[in-house]
Amino acid sequence: MKRLALFAASCVLGAACKTAEPTPEPSRASTPPVAATASAPAAQQSTPAAAAVPPGERAMPPGLDAAVMDPSANPCEDFYAYACGGWLKTTEIPPERARWSRGFETVAERNQTVLRDILTGIAEGKGEGTPEEKLLGDYYGACMDEPKLEQSLPVLRTYLSKLTGLKSPQDVAKAVAWLHARDVQALFKVYSDQDQKDSTKVIAVVGTGGMGLPDRDYYLKPDLKMREARAVYQAHVQKVFELLGDAPFVASRKATGILAIETRLATAALPKEETREPEKVYHRLERQGLKKLAPAFQWDTYFAEVGLPPGDALNVTQPKFFAEVSALVRQQRPSDMGPYLSYHFVKEVQTTLPKAVRDEFFRFESSVLTGAKVDLARWKKCVEVTDDALPHALAKPFIARTFGAEGKATTLDMVQQIEQSFERNLDTLKWMDAETKAQALVKVRKITNKIGYPDQWRRYDGLEIRRDSFLDSYLAADAFEQARKLRKVGQPVDPTEWFMSPPTVNAYYNAATNEIAFPAGILQPPFFNREATAPVNFGAMGMVVGHEITHGFDDEGRQFDAEGNLRTWWTPASDKAFRERVACVRNQYDGYTAVDEVKVNGRLTLGENVADLGGLKLAYAAMEAYLAKHPDQAAKATSYRFTPGQQFFLAHAQSWCSKIRNEAARQRALTDSHAPAFLRVNGPVTNLPQFQQAFSCQQGTKMVAPAANRCEVW
Repeated sequence: MKRLALFAASCVLGAACKTAEPTPEPSRASTPPVAATASAPAAQQSTPAAAAVPPGERAMPPGLDAAVMDPSANPCEDFYAYACGGWLKTTEIPPERARWSRGFETVAERNQTVLRDILTGIAEGKGEGTPEEKLLGDYYGACMDEPKLEQSLPVLRTYLSKLTGLKSPQDVAKAVAWLHARDVQALFKVYSDQDQKDSTKVIAVVGTGGMGLPDRDYYLKPDLKMREARAVYQAHVQKVFELLGDAPFVASRKATGILAIETRLATAALPKEETREPEKVYHRLERQGLKKLAPAFQWDTYFAEVGLPPGDALNVTQPKFFAEVSALVRQQRPSDMGPYLSYHFVKEVQTTLPKAVRDEFFRFESSVLTGAKVDLARWKKCVEVTDDALPHALAKPFIARTFGAEGKATTLDMVQQIEQSFERNLDTLKWMDAETKAQALVKVRKITNKIGYPDQWRRYDGLEIRRDSFLDSYLAADAFEQARKLRKVGQPVDPTEWFMSPPTVNAYYNAATNEIAFPAGILQPPFFNREATAPVNFGAMGMVVGHEITHGFDDEGRQFDAEGNLRTWWTPASDKAFRERVACVRNQYDGYTAVDEVKVNGRLTLGENVADLGGLKLAYAAMEAYLAKHPDQAAKATSYRFTPGQQFFLAHAQSWCSKIRNEAARQRALTDSHAPAFLRVNGPVTNLPQFQQAFSCQQGTKMVAPAANRCEVW
């Protein structure tokens, strides 16, 4: 089962964010200068903050870790190395992981352990016996029953029979609809979403899908790495069919046909960076318009089978793609579509299949996409898919164990402070005219803040889970959730809905609802620590909050108004000034290298980079305002080894300490809207005078952008 795609949302961590930037003069009273240590290298004596106070004279601020740092590095030359160098030298990526971080992955691992304890107890009958607990126990128990997984191929073949032997275009449409009703995104995908130009309504959407590789570039780029990836992928697809019982020559023919189909789809799809332009993926053609655009696909049959409510309203995100779908279906024999549809079904349900099949998918993904050395432990996979299938049922015991009212109140207070910081900052922006500022003020004041967990829980009445067949249970849960989502079409938007499960270590801003959400999963160290100083919490969690707020005003989010409608609310003058400022950010990140010869895509990552820059600026200003109002907290912060300003930036950096394998780094550079972790630390601070003052950085050092190149948006 897949994580819910956030079509109008942006998240702080890649796969699930949006916009931000510079800052006012820091309060010198709250950030007094510190002396260099005697042990600092000569080159660092001009940047005394690198050594702060001589060891032993003051304690480290709670929430920061001296062992994570590398005091031999110069913070003004490479702040990421200074803040994270010790951790980078001593930390190895766990063999089953593509990347590892001191923040997101470490916290997610902690959360997984809590969830495993909950699920193991329920599966063993130690719960209260509620209907939801029975669903959780049976689902997790079926997932963990590996002997039964080895017996799943006969059940799989029963399902595959629905996808083979296709004789007519109607058969193809029925097979695609059957897959889509279980959220298997073959050929394309269907989902419900808010109408981008009428945020009160939910409409149906058809979008691109159906590619087994992560992005169109994997099919189309001619360089050696991409050619190798395609060859490995084709061999992998062949091996999957062999494991299902095909002779090698039959499996080879199927793999060749599947790659050809997916290449055609990739050729017709927009580059990922272009999909960040809302107007380019909004085309209200309605059902009749889609039938004219793509007449060879039997849409009446498809819509009758897939489970959408009646009605004509439909957004076709990429018309060119669907014209190609039509041409493909017209030119392919119906029987030739069977192997393609079958592979995508097997790929979706791989977690439910015998070990040999699961191992083949891992072999391919690790060699091309992740670089992981061993597969994830079974219990970790089962925790993940249970959280996907029954997120609200599992969230309730998780919340009871991990998240209290104090955490919710404290986080909400921080969010409100940073929203006020955004309001104050608006007055300082000389590039934005009064009319546009007034609209921006309305929008930030209408942001809905969701903290911890939903006020209303989903129900699972009618979902049937079988303890003796994980494949059947997996598909039942997929179909149940997809039906829930498709039933929303034609209904008013539900403003209480969450798009992440509470244990998720992430956060998001959703432009369509003008809301930010901070699941309970992320509200723990190193992002939020009850024992930490205020600057540490503002630097770690506060930056995440500021990042999500700024997403409402990045290059994509700014195109939506306070109600979540896609419309122009900027004056031409302010629009022009904004574009000039974000062009600076794009150019900055275009100049960075992600891994090997692969450069950062400044256009693809623009929203996240603007959000990182703005998030730091807003959080820093909020920290200063907070310390000014709470002299006791200011006094506490200044009693530790680093100044409040230094604590703020160190906390931000230490929450991003990360290592990643080259295969995963390459994939993310091509597909992820977020820059690599080291650039999410070093990139923004080069533009922030607050950072340069906190660490006494001089012009000419790498962490100080020349005045002519310094980027500032918000």
